[in-house]
Amino acid sequence: MNILLAEDDVQLGELICFMLKKKGGYKVDWVKGGEDAYDYAQAAYYDVLILDWMMPNGNGVDVCRDLRRDGYPGAILMLTAKDAVEDRITGLDSGADDYLVKPFEIDELLARIRALTRRNYAPIIEETVSIQGIELNRNSQMIHKSEEFIQLSPREFQLLDLLVQNKGHVLTRDVMLDRIWGYDTDVTMKTIDATVKLLRKKLDVFGSQDIIQSIRGVGYKVEE
Repeated sequence: MNILLAEDDVQLGELICFMLKKKGGYKVDWVKGGEDAYDYAQAAYYDVLILDWMMPNGNGVDVCRDLRRDGYPGAILMLTAKDAVEDRITGLDSGADDYLVKPFEIDELLARIRALTRRNYAPIIEETVSIQGIELNRNSQMIHKSEEFIQLSPREFQLLDLLVQNKGHVLTRDVMLDRIWGYDTDVTMKTIDATVKLLRKKLDVFGSQDIIQSIRGVGYKVEE
């Protein structure tokens, strides 16, 4: 099970990550700000998104509201020290599925996560997706346009698929590295750029190498 934790309190974040991995056996990605939480949630599927209310660069309520506005389907659990009824209502009305007041017991957090995942928020992933007339087949990891077919390497396909899933959104190199290679790898940011270069060369067969746009100093995106 994959969980995204957005918590700016380093001590609490470390504790939650450790206990979720140890007692729940979950895979946990941890970010410390609202913008990163939004980017990570849009870049990959998580079984549960745990959002702290008070964070820099976008509080949890705003992030939750923005994600729901943009069609985010996953389960969202809000963490906060605010325990007034009005605050609970605000959190739930922003799109959160559950609400947990600090301080809390880890066992209660785990129980709430289990309850949320029993509702099965997992989206249906289509076998094929398309962008600008190019069709990506997730089973064969091939792309084609008209009668032209091209086989991609696993990394090339994962990178293009990730960009297409998030078309219209800029994906940072950090997000792409984590989603495709994982942070525990020795791969550098230059590997991402090299993979994009190889992918563009293959897309040039369709006359579509410019489909992947470079955002200077940030990352990449594709547009419909």
